[in-house]
Amino acid sequence: MLRFREDIFTNEVLGLIRQASTELPEDVENALKNALAQEEPSSTANMVLSSILENVDLARKTSRPMCQDTGLPAFYISYPQSVSTLKIKKCVEKAVVAATKKGYLRPNAMSSLTAYNSGDNIGKYIPHIEFTEWLEDDIHVKCMLKGGGCENVSTQYAIPSPGLKAGRDMDGVFTCVMDAVQKAQGKGCAPGILGIGIGGDRTISISLAKKQLFRDLNDVNQCSYLVELEERIMKEANTLGIGPMGLGGKTTVLAAKAETAYRIPASYFVSVSYMCWACRRKEMTFKLDNK
Repeated sequence: MLRFREDIFTNEVLGLIRQASTELPEDVENALKNALAQEEPSSTANMVLSSILENVDLARKTSRPMCQDTGLPAFYISYPQSVSTLKIKKCVEKAVVAATKKGYLRPNAMSSLTAYNSGDNIGKYIPHIEFTEWLEDDIHVKCMLKGGGCENVSTQYAIPSPGLKAGRDMDGVFTCVMDAVQKAQGKGCAPGILGIGIGGDRTISISLAKKQLFRDLNDVNQCSYLVELEERIMKEANTLGIGPMGLGGKTTVLAAKAETAYRIPASYFVSVSYMCWACRRKEMTFKLDNK
């Protein structure tokens, strides 16, 4: 009988939060380095990207948050039938409290009614946790810390949109995404990463978009239609001249990742989940104790 060790799991989740807050994923860091190589040596874009990369290096070496806004902690957890989701949730919340005390997370959870701050990142519906039961014996945890700036410029469209001249096709989807990038400017802390959800209802669409941000920046979409869309967005977005932090340059977007869901005939939603350069995501697999 496999046993779920709550104390060990809590400690592992704490370590995962620390890594997410202080260590930029290798694929994102490499994309920033490639972007730096594309900018003119004396340009503002070069200076901004150099500062970002210096910050990334210091955060990793000192184990300190790479951004003052440590974001909203979100967890996507796959678990076996034998483990209670209530126990997993309790462990995650304990880890979040501990991470806040240690300074890996800023106390961000506050009441929308009274502005009361709980002081430990625990509040109504925070941290966000989604559970999916699976057939494996292990627990897989994905952690994302998404800051307020990039979340604020995330958006959703219902097409057709006469104002954008966007119809219910891939051209219409492209038009919506480009509108989101244009409006984000420096407020999204570019260069950004775009998660794109197409179809579903409003809830499915935005959730699908956000989950795309866990994808490796170098992966290739299994759908040829979406490969074409992603490449088109990347090409056009990086000709806008918005550049790092909106101060101009050749790199506005590091990656565009899209996925689709079935929808009903009356609705066609396009959601854009914008992630800033500080793409704080980590995941781990926790093996149950067989002793």
